[in-house]
Amino acid sequence: MKFHKLLLLFVLLVFILIQVNAQISPGDLCKAHADLEGISNCTKCHDIGNKVTRAKCLDCHKEIKALITAKKGYHASTEVSKQECSVCHNDHHGRNFQIIRLNKKQFNHALSGFKLQGKHAKIDCNDCHKADFIKDPKLKKKPTTYLGLNQNCLNCHDDYHQGKLSFDCANCHNFNSFKNATGFDHSKTHFPLLGQHKKVDCLQCHKTETVNGKVFQNFSGLKFGNCTDCHEDVHKNKFGQDCKKCHTEESFHFNLSMKAFDHDKTNFKLIGKHKLVDCKECHKGSMTAPLKHKYCTDCHEDFHKGDFAKKGKSPDCNDCHDNNGFTPSTFTIDRHNEKFVLDGAHEATLCSACHKKQTEWKFKKMEKNCIDCHENEHKGFIDEKFMPNNDCLACHNTKDWHTIKFDHNKTEYKLEGKHADIACAECHYAKNAEGKKTQQFEGTSQECSSCHKDSHVGQFAVGGKTDCSRCHGFDKWENSKFDHNTSRFKLEGAHASLECNECHKTVMNSRGKYVEYKFDDISCAKCHK
Repeated sequence: MKFHKLLLLFVLLVFILIQVNAQISPGDLCKAHADLEGISNCTKCHDIGNKVTRAKCLDCHKEIKALITAKKGYHASTEVSKQECSVCHNDHHGRNFQIIRLNKKQFNHALSGFKLQGKHAKIDCNDCHKADFIKDPKLKKKPTTYLGLNQNCLNCHDDYHQGKLSFDCANCHNFNSFKNATGFDHSKTHFPLLGQHKKVDCLQCHKTETVNGKVFQNFSGLKFGNCTDCHEDVHKNKFGQDCKKCHTEESFHFNLSMKAFDHDKTNFKLIGKHKLVDCKECHKGSMTAPLKHKYCTDCHEDFHKGDFAKKGKSPDCNDCHDNNGFTPSTFTIDRHNEKFVLDGAHEATLCSACHKKQTEWKFKKMEKNCIDCHENEHKGFIDEKFMPNNDCLACHNTKDWHTIKFDHNKTEYKLEGKHADIACAECHYAKNAEGKKTQQFEGTSQECSSCHKDSHVGQFAVGGKTDCSRCHGFDKWENSKFDHNTSRFKLEGAHASLECNECHKTVMNSRGKYVEYKFDDISCAKCHK
């Protein structure tokens, strides 16, 4: 009975204490503050008769107080520094109440002293605010804290360069992309980038290495005292190790620096056109491999395809050409005269006129006859006995084509007087029925009337033909050798002293206008009244 009374008294006391506590505390504290439950702990957060004070909070949260004192972090910003902690962090709302509530979308991270830029602005808060990046062991145990981080890149990121470069990543990189080291100025190093080096990808020189099981790109400790520290010596040390003697950073090829190399020190001096030839035209594959250079044909093809070969062997090109160019040829006229004499117009004729009649040059197989180059325009018109073997030189010469030396006396018609002075074409060229100029040599008529007009309209024709030579010679047409005494009317007495035109008048009739020499009536009454 006594035990039951004591048990009832204990239950009543507990009930009274619960009721009293309920009147003092508005609710349970959150999990983080659960150890502060109880009347005896109220003054740890509250002043008697007051709400929770800022000072009480900071006495417990010393890490925040230290930041405020140092004027760092979000709680030291003008937006927060003058406010009571309870404005954002009030309690007694139950064990599961989130006393730290952050609107991630609206939170201005710049107030924390670290503005989110580039990639940082796109990642989730928990990617950075996690225990792995917190150095303070006390803060490391608080899963909801946003404290404990510093602004050093290596606080969150691995040192990709393994301590071989500055720890301040921002010296070379930005927040948009780690790969683009836009802030790095290579000109401030001991190896400024010049020429083609500016276009080379960093990885070409700064290779990746593995240190402590981690792969990284090495940017320090590289050798660069000589080109061969990075580049292979393609010349196998035949020209020494100072590549800059012949090459520049602008181009490995000789197009910009070939003057630096003295080819005269080799066994083949560059003369004339050879100075303008690109090195690779001769040095194919290797610049140092020995080349044949005794004969031109060691590099050049025999352009003439054996035209000048003797006993199967062609002479060297420099026999007719030099290094200044393929043209003009050094083959002299004197040498040409040994095979074919160049005189007259031939001496001024271009080589190509004879030796390049077609598309290709021809020399050795050229013949020496005129018709090998010139067309025989008299073919079929002149008897071969006057032009044996189609030899133009039988009549013409090389100095002046129009000067003829043909001996007309060898024909059946001897040239006398004026006939000897006129050009051949005056007699041997005429227009045919189609109006085209044509030649006429064989079978040319020897009658005067075939070339000359009969001004006497046939008065002296005998048997239908007029022999002009009976009265005229070849020197001068006006000088007549006509003997009037051989006619029907001899000139005697006063008649002998008369001028011809006293009797032989010019008449005009159906035969045309002409001087009348023959009369049907020769009586005195014909002329005298």
